[in-house]
Amino acid sequence: MTLAYTLAAALVGGVLATIAAAGTLALSAGWISRLVSFAVGALLGAVFLELLPHALETGSAERVMATVLIGLLAFFLLEKMVLWRHAHGHAEPHADAAASEHDRALRVRDGSAHGVTAGRPGLLILIGTSVHNFCDGVVLAAAFLADTRLGVATTLAIVAHAVPQHVGDFAVLIESGFRRGKAFAFTVAAGFATVVGALIGHFALAGMHEILPTVLAVAAASLLYVAVADLIPGLHRRPEPLETAKQMVSIGLGLAVIGGVDLLLAY
Repeated sequence: MTLAYTLAAALVGGVLATIAAAGTLALSAGWISRLVSFAVGALLGAVFLELLPHALETGSAERVMATVLIGLLAFFLLEKMVLWRHAHGHAEPHADAAASEHDRALRVRDGSAHGVTAGRPGLLILIGTSVHNFCDGVVLAAAFLADTRLGVATTLAIVAHAVPQHVGDFAVLIESGFRRGKAFAFTVAAGFATVVGALIGHFALAGMHEILPTVLAVAAASLLYVAVADLIPGLHRRPEPLETAKQMVSIGLGLAVIGGVDLLLAY
């Protein structure tokens, strides 16, 4: 039964989230900002209300927290390597490389994106997204093997993040010269890497419950890094008090959904 839950969650997180992302391109800038803020809350909720508490219940605090710290530094270095590779692999390492995912998505929605570059940036995005989705699948497998409630909460957090992530991926593919239909098809195909990761993760970890606390700690580091390094900086581009208040409400809603799901499934 655990495998069925894991595969269902992987399909939702990898494929259905991609389809939902295509629909969000029609949303206004304000709604996309709300979506990203909600994703921040869901990710933080999954880390601090679900993944870390469960890892600490089944593993030593020193080992779990050290793993989180090492994981954060590893993800930082990994992203540095990817950015360095991107900058040295193209003739124009311009400022757009640092643009947030939903900023690029808004340009695609408004028709201002253009395919002035070759398809190589889009190909790199597809490869990177597939690897990311594969890792999400492994995280889902570990979460469901540890506890069904933990798996559901982790699924919600991954879906909340995956939608704005895939909006950004879709935008980059359009900017790289892909037609919309082709960009959508490739993004959906990359989403199936989540299912592959879930399958491999399930069978690899099923008989290794003693390392689950470490895997959950790595998963917590991954989601925490996405929230604080990838999503929150984009929210700082709108420092107005009213916009900040709206962002905080959306973040709180994301936290509440994760906490509420845990309470509901407890009964």
